Amino acid sequence: MLTRKKILVGVTGSIAAYKTVLLIRLLIKNDAEVKVIMTPSAIDFVTPLTLSTISKNEVLTDLFTEKSWSNHVMLGRWADVFLIAPLSCNTLAKMANGFCDNLLLAVYLSATCKVIVAPAMDEDMWLHATTKSNLQLIENSGDLVIPVETGELASGLTGEGRMAEPAVIMQYLQDFFFDGKSLKGINALVTAGPTYEQIDPVRFIGNYSSGKMGVTIAEELQERGAKVTLVLGPSDLLPNTGIFTVHVKSADEMYNACLDCISQVQIIVMAAAVADFTPVDVSGIKIKKEGKDLNIALIKTKDILKKAGEIKKDDQILVGFALETNNEKENAIKKLQEKNADLIVLNSLNDVGAGFGTTTNKITIFDKQGNEYLFNTKDKKQVARDIVNTIIKYKNA
Repeated sequence: MLTRKKILVGVTGSIAAYKTVLLIRLLIKNDAEVKVIMTPSAIDFVTPLTLSTISKNEVLTDLFTEKSWSNHVMLGRWADVFLIAPLSCNTLAKMANGFCDNLLLAVYLSATCKVIVAPAMDEDMWLHATTKSNLQLIENSGDLVIPVETGELASGLTGEGRMAEPAVIMQYLQDFFFDGKSLKGINALVTAGPTYEQIDPVRFIGNYSSGKMGVTIAEELQERGAKVTLVLGPSDLLPNTGIFTVHVKSADEMYNACLDCISQVQIIVMAAAVADFTPVDVSGIKIKKEGKDLNIALIKTKDILKKAGEIKKDDQILVGFALETNNEKENAIKKLQEKNADLIVLNSLNDVGAGFGTTTNKITIFDKQGNEYLFNTKDKKQVARDIVNTIIKYKNA
């Protein structure tokens, strides 16, 4: 419930504005007080009359009427949060660069409350470098961005760029108001990325993991108030400031780095794609292409998740990951039990939009109590939220 929460909703020119009608209805149903402002182009997609009827307040659209001009400062002070949904590519660009040519932008630039945006645009616009730069600029200013979803777009194509569904936005607001710092005072350990098992000075055994899922989980835990240590394999990603990051290369280095701090944390998330095997012998010089074949003897690497399960204390929550290609559920539950984990996050390479090298993921989470949580394909930031929400739910059970 959002009882007595003051929500200022900004609507911009996007076909996704039809969802805002449903969103405002949900806000009112959850006892929030809602006021609405619209850009001039938003009126082409949904009428002020519709939104004023649902919000039970006059909808403001004009910067230059006497009433609107006097309100542009007060609205940003009245609200507990300014939610812009949908956020069009055009308004995003104006926000990032300080433009102020309509009422919504005037309120944005003078708002003293937190600003949360739900972008909506076609995939090519969403993936454009300028859009990414503009998003980074408003995030650097402190704005929160609700991840877009993947699905059918107004252009008729299927891809990234859909505005989050009203129910997802509602959950985001609930988390913002009530769970934003629910992990304050908690220490967390996260592993992320691949490991590189050296063959010689120029070759290694590795995998396609980028580390994005693990890094995003670390950032989500930090945003919820946890003090996070991230053990990161080879990756180009730069975690948020404030996350203590230990850079490693091999499985053995990751194992030792985890053991150094595992006793001091309450949440352990093993998201790294650790190599299962490493060469017995490492050549000190580059191996030349001589002879017919090259045989490399391999031995198993140390099992970090299993070790964590063996030494886990009663007040610690251990989360593992299972990337499977067949018998997915059976293998994930088997891993959950054998490793003494509390939660296991299943990825299937048979699911579109899941696995390595994607900006999205599709997961199912199993816990040791026998519960199963299924999630749709989502942006990895939203997946991280789902994982952390499940950890919190398990922690509080």
